[in-house]
Amino acid sequence: MEVSRFRILFLSLLAVTVLPGCSLLGGRGVDQPQPAASSEQITGEPDQKPIIDPQVERREIKRTRIDTEDFELGAYVGVLSIEDFESNVVYGGRLAYHLTEDFFIEGTYGQSRAGRTSYENLSGSADLLSDKDRDYSYYAVSLGWNALPGEIFIGKNRAYNSAFYLVAGIGSTQFGGDDRFTVNGGFGYRVLPTDWVAVHFDVRDHVYDIDILGEKKIVNNLEAHLGLSIFF
Repeated sequence: MEVSRFRILFLSLLAVTVLPGCSLLGGRGVDQPQPAASSEQITGEPDQKPIIDPQVERREIKRTRIDTEDFELGAYVGVLSIEDFESNVVYGGRLAYHLTEDFFIEGTYGQSRAGRTSYENLSGSADLLSDKDRDYSYYAVSLGWNALPGEIFIGKNRAYNSAFYLVAGIGSTQFGGDDRFTVNGGFGYRVLPTDWVAVHFDVRDHVYDIDILGEKKIVNNLEAHLGLSIFF
């Protein structure tokens, strides 16, 4: 009798303590620790962490040195073809002021000397002009436009700033004992071997009225010269 009571008490205690724990362990009500979600599970994309984090060394960059002065002073020498009076050496100087990177104002003064006409050479008659009247000089004020700025490459490792420019202006020509209103125009090419020196090649046309040979007409005196200038 005592044994049966003891068994009943033992089974009751077992049912109260052990069985509820088993149901809790096997059920869904217990919070179980979950692994942290990866970025691939959240965004749907694989992790973008680099395998190797390189150390990039900074390098020093040397900026091109270009003189910022706006005035340009130079001299030139070349050939001037005076219509009806042969071609002779011309030399002169220029002073320019660069308004912007594209436009500049230029003043020029040049001198040359007229030769003899074909009529004088063939006829053997008296000269049409005196020795003094054959002196040829001009001055002009022109506006220039750097139409094609760029660079010129010499070899593999050298590049120089350059520009192809157009010029046009007005002035005066002293020739044949008279001052003649002159319109000039042309083009040029400028190369800067350093930041303060420029080399020019220019072609100009000087247009004015003349009546030395007895008939008034418009002449075109073509000039080509090579010059050197400095910025200051």
